[in-house]
Amino acid sequence: MEFDAELDAQGLYCPEPIMMLHVEMRKLQAAQVLKVIATDPSTERDITKFCQFLGHELLSIKKEEGILWFWIKKKD
Repeated sequence: MEFDAELDAQGLYCPEPIMMLHVEMRKLQAAQVLKVIATDPSTERDITKFCQFLGHELLSIKKEEGILWFWIKKKD
């Protein structure tokens, strides 16, 4: 999936990935896509709630061997 920016939060634990995600989303223009890579299992729940609360679109989640990938589209 195509993306405009990437956030590597591998090895970080809550709340660091979400704090970093908030900063990165502010840098994007409306409708741009951020790819997030994480290893903390709680990140799946946290990013889902983050998107619901702030109105961003969680386009896709991929899980493989302890690594999570998220593609998040910034709200218009």
